[in-house]
Amino acid sequence: MNTFAGNKWRENLNNWGIPEAILKQAPTNPWIHPVDLFTVPNEIVETVSHSIAREVNPNTVLDIGCGGGIAAFALVPPATKVIGVDHQPEMLVHFNAEAVRRNVESETHEGFWPEISEKVSKADVVVSHHVLFNVKNIEEFLLACNSHAAKRVVIEIPERHPQSDANYLWEHFWGLKRPNSPKANDILDILSELGIKSHVQNWEGKARASTDISKTVEYARIRLCLDSSKDEEIKNLLQGRESAPRKLATIWWDK
Repeated sequence: MNTFAGNKWRENLNNWGIPEAILKQAPTNPWIHPVDLFTVPNEIVETVSHSIAREVNPNTVLDIGCGGGIAAFALVPPATKVIGVDHQPEMLVHFNAEAVRRNVESETHEGFWPEISEKVSKADVVVSHHVLFNVKNIEEFLLACNSHAAKRVVIEIPERHPQSDANYLWEHFWGLKRPNSPKANDILDILSELGIKSHVQNWEGKARASTDISKTVEYARIRLCLDSSKDEEIKNLLQGRESAPRKLATIWWDK
């Protein structure tokens, strides 16, 4: 089911594509999701998204694009079972290990949502954090989240594309101006066209980042389709900028 707002979302996402000439010479696939950025800390800091999900006292939680599972494990307790979906098997290894460590039942599914949604169990609450800016079939994704939730769906994303903070780097190295859209509030329009009444709360949080500057430089270099000869230049550019609070949006609706 395509919506007008969904078509606009896809068009805007397409504008984030890397030009073929840059992509062809990239030493490494730039679409990386480093596992060490998705590990779950011993003490999970309470956020707006966690609080909103916990309001309905879930016993089971389904985490879409789970990574290490921080969105799910933040709800343990009250949750006694967590279900993780991710296309990277190494993320699911971390998810299951964390479930064992926290003495909670787990279930995992490797693949892309919503393509594998029919294989996945339903849950009281469905959560999906920092995933939607990678999703073009947005209507199917949201509808599958909706159909798998017994009580509530809670989505967390940045107010603007997560790569926006690197726009100055793209312009510096490639002379490439990056887009300003889509934005988080566009999801509200898509949900409205799907007949889902949703709510949003905007807030500020800390950016997820490596504490190892060499790793931060490495991830930036790979994203920028550069080789290691640019590491020192990237490091200088990164260190010359202040780290601002990350502007986030929590979008949720009830069943």
